[in-house]
Amino acid sequence: MAGQGRGRARRAAACLLALLGPLAGCGPAAAPADPARGEIQRLLDRRARAVLDHDPAGYAAVVDPADPAAVAAARRLYANLDEVPFASWTYRVTDVDRNGDGTAVAEAELGHRLRGHDAGPVTTSLVLDLTERDGRWYVTGERTAAGAAQQLWQQGEVDVVRGARSLVLGVGRSAARLRELAAGADRAAPAVSAAWPRPWAGRVVLLAPDSLDAMGRLLGAPAAGYRGIAAVTTGETGGGPDAPADRVIVNPEAYGVLGAYGRQVVLTHETTHVATRAHTSAATPMWLSEGFADWAAYRGGGRTAAQTAPELRRAVLAGEAPDRLPDDEDFAFSGDGDALARAYESGWLACELIASAWGERALTDFYAAVAAHPRREGAVEKALGDVLTTTPEEFTARWRAYLTERLR
Repeated sequence: MAGQGRGRARRAAACLLALLGPLAGCGPAAAPADPARGEIQRLLDRRARAVLDHDPAGYAAVVDPADPAAVAAARRLYANLDEVPFASWTYRVTDVDRNGDGTAVAEAELGHRLRGHDAGPVTTSLVLDLTERDGRWYVTGERTAAGAAQQLWQQGEVDVVRGARSLVLGVGRSAARLRELAAGADRAAPAVSAAWPRPWAGRVVLLAPDSLDAMGRLLGAPAAGYRGIAAVTTGETGGGPDAPADRVIVNPEAYGVLGAYGRQVVLTHETTHVATRAHTSAATPMWLSEGFADWAAYRGGGRTAAQTAPELRRAVLAGEAPDRLPDDEDFAFSGDGDALARAYESGWLACELIASAWGERALTDFYAAVAAHPRREGAVEKALGDVLTTTPEEFTARWRAYLTERLR
């Protein structure tokens, strides 16, 4: 009986499949894939190979020969990027919109890696204009997609300076200024390793645009928000071994007015962000990430606390010492430079307190413990208890007393 039951089940299933079989083809047939997408992908693959082979003719060959302006633009762009040491350059077509008149607009992701620096690609989104002629597709123009960050070579011819521990890429900057940046970054790297003994790449990539507006375009953000900021480090927080190297983007205006000491502090501060990136996460408050970077930059510099934290000292002497560690919002550049300075100085002295009272190893362990927490809420509190055996209330009170001790 059991065997007969199984047989009937099999027959029923076979009948059901027989009934369903004719229905399988009743729906509308899928539209054939547009061959243009594959053709355009192959076209861009040829352009990518030309970049890596340093082949200007091959780069220009994918451009419509009947469009002199497009050919000239392609030649300029190739000349802009030819000196950059690329380890890889790839395009990935994500969408093609044909206009019905022999032209099309394609969206593509451009990825590149710098030789000796990037484990994974830096990506940006492009929009390409194309035309079909005699059965072949050609590029007639390209631009950064709306909201995407520009790449440095889109701003002009890139000059390259290689330091012992740095790579500096600049547009419109003198060779002397680029060499100075490389030398400063080379000094910063070992200083950062001394402050942050955990593994990191030990080298840094700097981008030196020729204006504040150009810096904003590299960041994909309004330039006004960076007017008083000497440099910004971009990268993936908590980036793994396959993440691209961080970029330190230097503001030529704010950085240019600093003296030699201030410039070195900026480069060491930003290089610290590069070193600590793998141990910085959404759980890390800005007072800790910025305070630690300042602590590493000022460490061993011989400056007094009053010299290093003048705005916070003025507040302490006026009886207006802060009653809490700064929030992330306090680090936003809102036009109040004094308030921003006090936020940075407060974070620096909090980190200096930990290094002084608990030890430098405890400071780096505390930093890593905060970042390892799965969320922002409770991260600092848990690390204070686990690493420093204290509470937020006790630490804040001790920090406020430390401000008075160091700044009066």
